[in-house]
Amino acid sequence: MTIPQDPALCIDLHCHSTASDGALAPAALVERAAERGVTHLALTDHDTVDGLAEARSAALLHNVELVPGVELSCLWKSRTIHVVGLDFDPTDQAFLSAMDTQNSNRWARARQIAERLSKLRVDDLLARATEHAGGEVPGRPHFAKVLVEAGVVSNVAQTFKRHLGAGKPGDVKAYWPELDEVVGWIVAAGGIAVLAHPRKYQMTATKLRELVSDFRKAGGRALEVSTSGQSSGDLGFLAELCRRDGMLASQGSDFHFPGAPWCELGKIMKMPDGLEPVWHHFREPVGVQAPA
Repeated sequence: MTIPQDPALCIDLHCHSTASDGALAPAALVERAAERGVTHLALTDHDTVDGLAEARSAALLHNVELVPGVELSCLWKSRTIHVVGLDFDPTDQAFLSAMDTQNSNRWARARQIAERLSKLRVDDLLARATEHAGGEVPGRPHFAKVLVEAGVVSNVAQTFKRHLGAGKPGDVKAYWPELDEVVGWIVAAGGIAVLAHPRKYQMTATKLRELVSDFRKAGGRALEVSTSGQSSGDLGFLAELCRRDGMLASQGSDFHFPGAPWCELGKIMKMPDGLEPVWHHFREPVGVQAPA
C-alpha cells in the first residue's frame, strides 16, 4: 500500500459492503481495512448510505476514521456514469430522500432481473439473491451466486457469460438521473463530488475530457486518479487531466470481496506528485498541518 503526501496515512475512499454489492458486512469490512493498515476509509455503497451507521460503530472500535461516502449512478449523454460523494452530511434530509429514490430504482431493476431469469426455473430467485445481499438490494453478483448454488452453471464466470453479462437476459439497465442532478445532491449536502474510475468507461481521451469538463461545470471537484485495475499509463493520463482542469485527486481500492489481490483494501497505486488530494479539502482536512 503506497499513499502519497504522508507515509503515516493510508487512505481508501472507495469500497463496498453488503449494503450494496459487496461481500462483507460494513463492520467486517471496516475490521478488514484496519487489519490492512487503513487509517481513513470511505464506505461508498451504490446508491445507499444504509451501511454507514454500522460502519461508524466499527470504525470507532478499530480506530479508523470513517468518511461519509456513497457511489451514485447517473447518466451522461445516455451513458451510465458513477459519481462518488465524500464528506457530505449523512443526515441531510433532501439527500436521504434522493437516496430513497435511487434505492427504488435499484429494486425495480432487481425485480426485472429476476423476472427475465424466471425461465431458468430457480425457486425464490429474488429472495435468495436478496439474502446474499444481506437483505439489501441484490445486484447481478448476488443473482450469480444463486445460479451457481442452484446448479444452473458451475461458476460465477459462467453466469455472466450466459445469463448476466452485457447483452444477456439479466443485463438490465436501470433508470438513473442525469449527471448534473446527482452532483447537485452531493454538493447541496456539503460534500465533494468525485468522478469514479474514469478509465473504466472505455471512452476515448477526447470523450473523457468532455465528460470531465461537464462534470466540473456541474459542480464536481475531484477525479479518482488511483484505483484498482489501472495501468501506469492510465494513472499518468488521469493525473495530467487533473492538473489541466484544476481538479482535486482522489483514490480508492473499489474493494468488493476478499480474495482479489488486485482489488484489496488499502492497496492503491501511489498517485503522481503535484496533485492536490481531495482529503485536504474535507470539512476536517486530513494530513494538513496547522499553521505554526
